[in-house]
Amino acid sequence: MNESRLGWLRRIAASLPLLLTALWAALALHYQLPLSPELRVAAVVAWGLFAIAALLLLWRGQPWRALLTYGLAFALLLGWWVRLVPSDTRDWADDVARHLQPRVQGSQVLLQNVRNFDWRSDTDYTARWEARRYDLDRLRTVDMGLSYWMGPAIAHTLVSFGFDDGRGGTDYVAFSIEIRKERHERFSAVAGFFKEFELSLVAGDERDLLRVRTNVRNEDVYLYRVQMAPAAMRSLFLAYVAEAESLQRQPRFYDTLTANCTTIVYQMAQRIVGGLPADWRLLASGYLPEYVHDVGALAPGVPLDALRSAGRITLRAQAADADPQFSRAIRAGIPGMNGLSPMQSP
Repeated sequence: MNESRLGWLRRIAASLPLLLTALWAALALHYQLPLSPELRVAAVVAWGLFAIAALLLLWRGQPWRALLTYGLAFALLLGWWVRLVPSDTRDWADDVARHLQPRVQGSQVLLQNVRNFDWRSDTDYTARWEARRYDLDRLRTVDMGLSYWMGPAIAHTLVSFGFDDGRGGTDYVAFSIEIRKERHERFSAVAGFFKEFELSLVAGDERDLLRVRTNVRNEDVYLYRVQMAPAAMRSLFLAYVAEAESLQRQPRFYDTLTANCTTIVYQMAQRIVGGLPADWRLLASGYLPEYVHDVGALAPGVPLDALRSAGRITLRAQAADADPQFSRAIRAGIPGMNGLSPMQSP
């Protein structure tokens, strides 16, 4: 290879990380610089011009000067970035305004600030926060909910625990890991990479957490019974309790890739049962049912297509609406949901 071609390859190799880090830095400044929108735009433009100047120096035969100058500036920006910390004192939206506050005494778990909103629209609702008590010795089921809001690959993951209520029925509490948005904020997957949102763990009545998605936001929701041994179900519930306690002590940032509604559940389950393979479907959460089916954790002996067809609760939820028997109505006909955990089925 001649010297000229080698020089071109070296410049290309140096240009790619410069361009990628410049793009990352521009987005970081856009989302996190504590200035007015106009000044943020000016800062992003200035950084872009600086990166272009460094790139021109690189291609005009001054690579060390270009890389040293750009590297020092980028290091300063990283120093600012790592000092950004999550907050617990913003003007939060009503539905994530309160932390879940658990208290465990033996097998008894008291959950304070269980959400049970009555939603009429995304902006019209009756806010209710309740205290509920659960007996871990009566924990019987774990169900996985997937709410599709942007195509087949993107879904929000919820986990619902069913407790024997002692009267022949089941009392459900659902958990949802979400962004803790401020009143003016809306979710953005891109912003989720750049410390734009704090993390929230919501525990709620299914007539809130599921119904708001089917009946208000017109999302398509699916429900699946998950096979877990009683000890594992108990450990998973307590893992949610521990996560809530952790967020009470120290707020965390949501991250679109590493700390979202699916990856955190996977991390908790991995600590409990171990051996769960990492898989691209943990990121493309819309395909999570295929992953859970492949590891043998859905209703045994039932094809995934049948589970998906029977598990689509959207129309049943819309019909049940505010019915006190909402949770029973949405489970009609779903394999494995005969009132017993699959591990206990006859």
